[in-house]
Amino acid sequence: MQVTVLGAGIVGLAAAWELSLRGHAVTVIDQAAPGHGASGGNGAQLSYSYVQPLADPSIWAQLPKLLLSRTSPLKLRPQLDPQQWRWGLEFLGACNAETSRSTTEQLLALAMRSRAGFESMMAELQPDCDFSATGKLVIYRSQEALDGAARQVALQAELGSAPQRIVSPDECIAIEPALVAVRNEIAGAVYTESECAADCLKLCIALVDALQARGVHFMLGETIDGFALRGDTISAVTTSRGAVDGDAFVLSLGSASNALSQRLGVRLPVYPLKGYSITLAVDETPGAAPTVSVTDSAHKVVFARLGQRLRVAGMAELVGADASIPAARIESLVASTRAVFPKCSDFAELNPWTGMRPATPTGLPIVGQLPGAPRNLLFNTGHGALGFTLSFGSAGRIADALNEFAPSPAPPETGWGRDTQD
Repeated sequence: MQVTVLGAGIVGLAAAWELSLRGHAVTVIDQAAPGHGASGGNGAQLSYSYVQPLADPSIWAQLPKLLLSRTSPLKLRPQLDPQQWRWGLEFLGACNAETSRSTTEQLLALAMRSRAGFESMMAELQPDCDFSATGKLVIYRSQEALDGAARQVALQAELGSAPQRIVSPDECIAIEPALVAVRNEIAGAVYTESECAADCLKLCIALVDALQARGVHFMLGETIDGFALRGDTISAVTTSRGAVDGDAFVLSLGSASNALSQRLGVRLPVYPLKGYSITLAVDETPGAAPTVSVTDSAHKVVFARLGQRLRVAGMAELVGADASIPAARIESLVASTRAVFPKCSDFAELNPWTGMRPATPTGLPIVGQLPGAPRNLLFNTGHGALGFTLSFGSAGRIADALNEFAPSPAPPETGWGRDTQD
């Protein structure tokens, strides 16, 4: 088939990779450069085994502090936006044990498939993306939080996760000596030896080069204006460069997917969760900067080693499409880094970044067809903070979905979709 992928972030590029492997002719369209959106400066962790969704029963007890504290990693700025309020209410509705368990089970299955797809791609492409497989520690600062993590580990083991174990503060230091500064502040951690990290932006660039060599066509710097419809199918997408025909279309524009889906009368329960990151040059003194990936659960901050750099990312803000980078948020990331790894860097260059993670209330991405949408439109969005982790699993599901339908004769065109932007 001729498949048009809308979006050149890691989710869209992974779909293009899988589709081209299966022999489809692929075109990728995006207004931005590859990896420019939520992919570019993300947390860099490939968290295949520890996939606890944000919508968890523990949120209820944390909610007052998360919403009211000036230093909270979660921030809500109420907007005159029905989507924000609806998403927030649906998120709170998903913060229960039954939904959390179901989401965990489904995320683990998708993550396992994604690991296989990612490893296959890495073996073939061998990209320069600062990949490492040094494991991950999720540290907890109270016994209560650690006990909750132990229950999550038990659940994930029951569901087929890779081996994980609860480790003591001393074991944490043995695994990652750079954590010595917080030895007396942590109750313990979850250690997953098999977790990985990589520079998502570098991988996006490598994928584009490989896909172009394979014959995939890229239309970058192009706005997406609407669709041409024939009956219950899309015949073309209209861009600032003209119409692009296709047999099938994959919508992978992250949180910007909403604008296009609404033009087709389809609501996506996706809202941007704004996150931030800094990228530091590391002090190469042994034990100064971490080599193992670390998540500080209390402060919702992740640390991932990328060659001679350290990526520090975190926070989740429901503030609409505000792409500004307040100095206070970057200062907070610097303070968190100095507190955990005081000798890791000279902090001379911070390379601040922000991105809009496309999140669903439950944490499950939307992958495949949706009722009421054109039948040859496949959705591939809503991955939240796990976009990098889940991208190649979602790509496999998208490619599988194409096998379930084929182009067929359709009525004459009924008109163009209303104008929109990507």
